[in-house]
Amino acid sequence: MMKLNPNYEDSLNKIENLYLTAFPKNERKPLDLILERCNAGLMEIINIESDNNDFLGFAIMILHDDMVLLDYFAITPESRGKNVGSTALKLLFERYKNKRFILEIENTEIECDNFEERKRRKAFYIRNGMSVMPFKVNLIGVEMEVLTYDCEVTYEEYYSIYKYTFSDEYCRKIKLI
Repeated sequence: MMKLNPNYEDSLNKIENLYLTAFPKNERKPLDLILERCNAGLMEIINIESDNNDFLGFAIMILHDDMVLLDYFAITPESRGKNVGSTALKLLFERYKNKRFILEIENTEIECDNFEERKRRKAFYIRNGMSVMPFKVNLIGVEMEVLTYDCEVTYEEYYSIYKYTFSDEYCRKIKLI
């Protein structure tokens, strides 16, 4: 069994190490900024743990109105391929069942070095009940598809999450494509 633990402080080193290895530098926000937004109640860091409190991964969420954006989601390399990601995602859906659940993935319609990885990631989310929205975004120079769980969201609603949470300078780097 697994559980979500919103008390991430004891695992912050593990979270940071996984964050730095799981996400490309150009897609990472400064961890200090994330922690600042968590302290302000705008974001949450959730530990994904076994029942024995073993660290299995993390989720970083942005909260705004009736929406929640899964900003970062990573499972430890040794836990991958063991249904941990799917189980954790279902636990997140349950935790945020009263909110519209949104996430972004790198565009799967453009050729790139990690094309197969992108296709597998998209298939994972679709297999777990997510749907692709009819718009894409350029998020700080990276083309992203927007997916939701059991809801729909417009670009304007999606954009409002960032507008509420981050600076105008950051938001100017988000474009509808």
